[in-house]
Amino acid sequence: MSWFQQIIFVFKDKQLRNKIIFALLLLAAFRFMANIPLPGIDLENLKRFFGENQLFGLLNLFVGGALSNLSIVMLGVGPYITAIIIIQLLTMIFPALEKMYKEEGEAGRRKVNQYGRILTVPLAIMESYGMLVLLQRQGAIAALSLGQMAISILTITAGSLLLMWLGELISERGIGNGVSLIIFAGIIARSPAELGQITQTWDSSLLFSYILFFAASLLIIAGVVLVTEARRNIPVSYAKRIRGNKMYGGVSTYLPINLNPAGVIPIIFALSILLFPSMLANFFATANNFVAQAAKNVGLFFQNGWVHGALFFILVFLFTFFYTAVTFDPNSIATNLQKNGGFVPGIRPGSSTAQFLKKILYRTLFLGAVSLGLIAIMPSIVQGITGVKTFEFLIGGTALLIVVSVVLETWRQVKAQMEMREYDRY
Repeated sequence: MSWFQQIIFVFKDKQLRNKIIFALLLLAAFRFMANIPLPGIDLENLKRFFGENQLFGLLNLFVGGALSNLSIVMLGVGPYITAIIIIQLLTMIFPALEKMYKEEGEAGRRKVNQYGRILTVPLAIMESYGMLVLLQRQGAIAALSLGQMAISILTITAGSLLLMWLGELISERGIGNGVSLIIFAGIIARSPAELGQITQTWDSSLLFSYILFFAASLLIIAGVVLVTEARRNIPVSYAKRIRGNKMYGGVSTYLPINLNPAGVIPIIFALSILLFPSMLANFFATANNFVAQAAKNVGLFFQNGWVHGALFFILVFLFTFFYTAVTFDPNSIATNLQKNGGFVPGIRPGSSTAQFLKKILYRTLFLGAVSLGLIAIMPSIVQGITGVKTFEFLIGGTALLIVVSVVLETWRQVKAQMEMREYDRY
């Protein structure tokens, strides 16, 4: 089936079409809320501030301009992502939580996810308060009274929780990963403005640098497709079993291990962690002399292009391993294979199969983590070589990486739904 026929099939199938329309409607609701500002805000002064500040410009990109509008969803899904990171770290620290997540099946995962939702509330309150205070100290917004501050925090927290709910609705009833699609929608919504800014600030003397940047963009797209689609197939055979008058098994198949099983999640996690020190530095920039000077030094350190690139690479590399360790359990897979009469040719079932899967997984994952890290920092390398200080060169690769990864992940889910429909017909 060609890609054109696949697209026609998607819109012909009522259930699949309704899922896509449902997801698009919720994304449209997100974009509508992103343009509803908090009352009493000077938007022109605020947008000028975000245009001049690199750190806040990056934050604004991933919420689709909601931060520069100081909208009711100005934090995006950031608090929810931070809560999920904390909960997943805790599953590796506390055995009881790890047992609940890995051994209690779907019910255990629901409990752990519920803990993440609960933790989102205090995180959203703290982040909204910190962001409002920080914007006041930077002169981006006027001083707020106690009542205005309380109402603003309540509104922003409610907006973050609403986005969290929309993201989960998209994952459950729509198509694709809801949180990733919300970030994707925010980036895409800002793309016309970013392209217009590049056009307005075009400098013919930087033509070679622009060519390098667009070449890097093409390499990033090709690299993301390669890393996302590449997989190691492990042969699996099933023994023949007779139940009643029927024979089962006796077939050979493959167990696919993706080069990057974590998808775009390591990039999102790494950005969330990487932005935190700079936000703290900006928050304490107006404190007493010693603290302000220390905060300034920390901010300058993390704004250095090479430092940012090195830390970004390390965090992406580590989070790729971390997220895969949480979501992919070789012991569980080996146990399920053994229960169903499956085995890897030449490997004993049980613990030997688990050790074999771990060995293959870590070898494959090392290549995937290195590739993902290199793709993430490639635009920063171009910036360092050419000396171009425009902000688009720093954020372009990260945004492009997320966009391409989300598109591929969503299309893979659409194809899986299509294959299920074809299977049901026969």
